Amino acid sequence: MEQTYQYAWIIPFLPLPVPMLIGVGLLFVPTATKNLRRIWAFPSVLLLSIVMIFSVDLSIQQINDSSIYQYVWSWTINNDFSLEFGHLIDPLTSIMSILITTVGIMVLIYSDNYMSHDQGYLRFFTYMSFSNASMLGLVTSSNLIQIYIFWELVGACSYLLIGFWFTRPIAANACQKAFVTNRVGDFGLLLGILGLYWITGSFEFRDLFEIFNNFIYNNGVNSLFVIFCASLLFVGAVAKSAQFPLHVWLPDAMEGPTPISALIHAATMVAAGIFLVARLLPLFTTIPYIMYLISLIGIITVLLGATLALAQKDIKRSLAYSTMSQLGYIMLALGMGCYRAALFHLITHAYSKALLFLGSGSIIHSMETVVGYSPEKSQNMVFMGGLTKYVPITKTAFLLGTLSLCGIPPLACFWSKDEILNDSWLFSTIFAIIACSTAGFTAFYMFRIYLLTFEGHLNVHYQKYSGKQNSSFYSISIWGKEWGKEEMKMIKKKICLSATKNNKRDSFFSKKTYLIDANVRSMTRPFITITNIHFESKETFSYPHESDNTILLPLLILVLFTLFVGFLGIPFSQRGVDLDILSKWLTPSINLLHSDSNSSNSVDWYEFVINAIFSVSIAYFGIFIALLLYGPFYSSFKKLKITNSIVKTGPKRVFWDQILNIIYNWSYNRGYIDFFYLKTFISGIRGLAEFIDFFDRRVIDGITNGIGVTSFLVGEGVKYIGNGRISSYLFLYLSYVLIFLLIYYFKFIFLFSF
Repeated sequence: MEQTYQYAWIIPFLPLPVPMLIGVGLLFVPTATKNLRRIWAFPSVLLLSIVMIFSVDLSIQQINDSSIYQYVWSWTINNDFSLEFGHLIDPLTSIMSILITTVGIMVLIYSDNYMSHDQGYLRFFTYMSFSNASMLGLVTSSNLIQIYIFWELVGACSYLLIGFWFTRPIAANACQKAFVTNRVGDFGLLLGILGLYWITGSFEFRDLFEIFNNFIYNNGVNSLFVIFCASLLFVGAVAKSAQFPLHVWLPDAMEGPTPISALIHAATMVAAGIFLVARLLPLFTTIPYIMYLISLIGIITVLLGATLALAQKDIKRSLAYSTMSQLGYIMLALGMGCYRAALFHLITHAYSKALLFLGSGSIIHSMETVVGYSPEKSQNMVFMGGLTKYVPITKTAFLLGTLSLCGIPPLACFWSKDEILNDSWLFSTIFAIIACSTAGFTAFYMFRIYLLTFEGHLNVHYQKYSGKQNSSFYSISIWGKEWGKEEMKMIKKKICLSATKNNKRDSFFSKKTYLIDANVRSMTRPFITITNIHFESKETFSYPHESDNTILLPLLILVLFTLFVGFLGIPFSQRGVDLDILSKWLTPSINLLHSDSNSSNSVDWYEFVINAIFSVSIAYFGIFIALLLYGPFYSSFKKLKITNSIVKTGPKRVFWDQILNIIYNWSYNRGYIDFFYLKTFISGIRGLAEFIDFFDRRVIDGITNGIGVTSFLVGEGVKYIGNGRISSYLFLYLSYVLIFLLIYYFKFIFLFSF
């Protein structure tokens, strides 16, 4: 067994051959490498699968013998300074490794089809493999310096992946925003690591925790400096895991390909900050102020992420704010000291959110094949609706992921979120109320996404066009314009002429833009395409269709995870047998925390059911509100609303309309936080830079240039005066004496007059 642990160092290096071979192939045989580009998906999946098997084997061994293994070797030794590299294998490492590899494999299989049309296919798989290797290196690191190295590599990979389509200005801006925001956190992390080394003289986790605890208990270090260093360490996690106030990069990161969104928001980059806090929790638990700060930031992020997701129109952006809110739950649990609940929710959320993001990618993929326009519109839920009968498998998978994230039993997130909510009541009543309220918001905005995308209301069904049809025709474009019979004849004529001229398949898309009507927000859109080129062309509408098998396979596998992974942490004991596998798995890490409060989480059925009824009721209430506003009841609700507006036009109605408008504007405008940053930090720094530039050019350079010009003018003047004649020199001398005497005379008169 120890032999197996010794070879764990190979885990982060196994995915690296793929990007290296792709780079060598593009350098020496670029044409063959590009022509055979689809074969690179197989070695990527194969190598990551080997890492997954290795990680599962290590996890099984840890469950059996509850062991922690660390293997290090010296990299550099200089007097009293020694820097060691190595790997640390404990339950936290194994959990993160399994998450990274399983989700990574699903994303790689999914991406093979999703990105097959893209010219950057090879570049995409290169970035993906390198990102997986960097994240695996991060979670297996044995000291803070090693973590910081891989931390920066993960940030570099996220920068490249978010800006994958860098030719689009919005994608280029998004990756720059992510890079700059994370640099703020990374700088704080670096300062915190250096401050901690100054206190303890070590980067290794075990030595660092022991020395730090001794200093704290013996008052051997300044408490304010300790709090400051620990806060700087936490700043790095705040930026990487998109916690308030450094969360602003996360929604814009959706400009990358959808598989990247699934990878970043499920198990890799955003989980890195959670991993860092979990790894350093033995240090943070000795500082109550830091623990309270972690929980405070977590609860603020929980509420903020949920409220900002309420009115978003972009499906991926809504899921991004959902990720932000759920990561806030995990951070809240860590701040409360609930180590097991935090990691449990990290596991369940990772699989559920990966399912939702890949499901959204399947939706976008099917819409792009129909619509054929920019990604901004194919991701907009305003232009979706009624997709249930066209993408049934995607719809079912997305629904299960939605129910899981809402906390509906017996799906995965129910078990973990319910545990966090129960623990929050023991920690703080205010925090518990906010956390439970946010659970209702989560159910509302998740079902809003589902209903707008798949169900919708006032749907117009697809109809085949017939020139003999007398009834009105509901061919509604993506812009909400209604085509009449004459327009349809013109369209038919243009399509037939184009098909006859080109003798190939053609399609028609409206190039004019119109104001979007409120009733078209969830209507499905028919588009005309030529199917048969004969003397009499037949037009049919292009339907959304289900994705290919290589896209659906990862969805189905993630559905299984979403259904069953929650049972790993069932906190029950039956007939003396502890069914809580997760607690057994996390026993070494819990012991490392010197805390026995979470070592036994077994409860009886009655207590669990009583606690679960409250949280599930809140979730069902949020689902009911979403059904009322966006579901089948919307038409009746709208008629009732119109009737009430005619009958009741008093101040109460105006007040509630204003409240709803405030909430909608707050959510749609991202809480005005981006606007605040734009006006304060961005505009302020830009104004300061312009002032410094002006001061440098006009003042600093002006003084230097002024001295030079003055010297030049004085030299030119002296050149004409200095002619070598004694008479000229005497004349100048006497002139200076005369001027001096006159000044002295007038000064004497001025003083004498007073």
